[in-house]
Amino acid sequence: MILLDGKALAAKVKEEVRAQAALLPRKPGLAVILVGNDPASRVYVTSKRKDCEACGIYSEEYALLESTTQEELLELVAELNGRPDLDGILVQLPPARHLDESAVLEAIAPEKDVDGFHPVSAGNLLIGRPGFLPCTPAGVMAMLDEYGIDSAGKRAVVVGRSNIVGKPMALLLLRRDATVTLCHSKTPELGELCRQADILVSAAGRRGLITGDMVKEGAAVVDVAMNRDEAGKLCGDVVFAEAAARAAWITPVPGGVGPMTRAMLMKNTLLAAQNRQKAH
Repeated sequence: MILLDGKALAAKVKEEVRAQAALLPRKPGLAVILVGNDPASRVYVTSKRKDCEACGIYSEEYALLESTTQEELLELVAELNGRPDLDGILVQLPPARHLDESAVLEAIAPEKDVDGFHPVSAGNLLIGRPGFLPCTPAGVMAMLDEYGIDSAGKRAVVVGRSNIVGKPMALLLLRRDATVTLCHSKTPELGELCRQADILVSAAGRRGLITGDMVKEGAAVVDVAMNRDEAGKLCGDVVFAEAAARAAWITPVPGGVGPMTRAMLMKNTLLAAQNRQKAH
């Protein structure tokens, strides 16, 4: 069994970004907006700032009060859209409950959508045009590539149908010629479908959902979820020890997909800067 080391690969990707960013006439710029004081979101935002520093990317952080109105947030996004020194804009999700997430994401200029969540980015992914890919699914594909796991002609099962991970993950695997089944909370006989998977990606956010008997012998198992067990320790959807006994490749949690998500954000920010500086 081979452990898919996202931490090591993320360091490699970030080093490549740093080297390419240094060649640009101006540093790539990223603005990160955080509304409210959710502790997990604060940790993510701090990590992203450190990633920017490591990659030679200029970053600005906007920590807004929980009481920030939709109008105020949209005004800030419009202002950042017009800033020539900022190539990417990221709104940390989920925003405060009273805010319309879709309207906020749609307000970001498509050429600055480094999270890959804008309808233009989603449409480009669907029809196979180049564009910003959502960071987590892009990170998973980079891991499969790094470890020589070819999805062409393979059966892939994705558990979870979110716009952020599940749906784009299925599309990226399909783009690489896998035969893809997308499962969710209403899927009957989930275990039976998972057992057919050469590549199994779980992003349901349910601890212990994928047990060892649901894993095909020799499969690649990618656990995208970030849950906590009774002791407060980070874990995924997959019962790791059981799945590892059957899988040929498996991601740990933490240290698997998480670092790759952040590395792909840096890669998207570099791409945005390259596109903008080419256009001007």
